[in-house]
Amino acid sequence: MLVCIIVMHKVMQRAITLRNLPPQIMNAIRRRAQERRISLNRAVITLLEEGLGVGSQADATYHELDNLGGSWAREEAAAFDTALREQRSIDPDVWR
Repeated sequence: MLVCIIVMHKVMQRAITLRNLPPQIMNAIRRRAQERRISLNRAVITLLEEGLGVGSQADATYHELDNLGGSWAREEAAAFDTALREQRSIDPDVWR
């Protein structure tokens, strides 16, 4: 299967055609676009910026923990908070 992507950067108005992209790279680009809800074009540009160390670091948004947000039930969160509260108590006999 021939995989081809054309990238056009809005500022430079230059196009790059990439041919014969390995399927795992194309899948990673699609996954990135879906996760961040951006176009394939924007996903490729941000991946290139990140990989090359260019672009505005001030605008960097990290999504490594996005899939964890809101994944606990209220009961699980309450149990976790209780466990932490118990661990944070100080035993005066230990600290003499």
